[in-house]
Amino acid sequence: MEAVKISIIKSETQYNGYCRRVEELLDSGSKSKTVSDEIDLLSLLIEKYDDEHNTLDDAAIAPVLLLKSFMADAKLKAVDMAALLGVSKGLVSDILNYKKGMSKEIIRKLAERFKVRQDAFNRPYKLKSATRKPGIRRNRAGHKAYTTRGRKVGSLVAKEPTVKYAGVAAKRKKK
Repeated sequence: MEAVKISIIKSETQYNGYCRRVEELLDSGSKSKTVSDEIDLLSLLIEKYDDEHNTLDDAAIAPVLLLKSFMADAKLKAVDMAALLGVSKGLVSDILNYKKGMSKEIIRKLAERFKVRQDAFNRPYKLKSATRKPGIRRNRAGHKAYTTRGRKVGSLVAKEPTVKYAGVAAKRKKK
């Protein structure tokens, strides 16, 4: 039996070499016990090195950009992601457009699907604030309130409620 010369990773060069070796072993398709043990040992050392030299620092890529990158690599669309995550297309769209954050369940499913640690998606990022379009909104009393760019400009309150009959507005008679 051939002895494998493997030691604790002490440099990035050694780390990269071990990563290449694991890829070679996996690509070889060999299922012998020696190959399996070597893959396990190298994977353990690589994981330990990753934990000590956290490759995801604070300046790492934002979770949404990372997700978009993974989607592009896998040629997935928002519809595909919605089916994969078990959520609506609207929620996926809101996440991709920075309108909503990712829930713990979504983070878990993304990490599992793309084979990365949950930390990659579980990072703070700035959401876009919801801006209201100009138009007519209803206030609490149910009256029309005209708005411009999210600010209330004025409201119209009818003195007497009106009811439309056959396209003609008629004032309701008071009893």
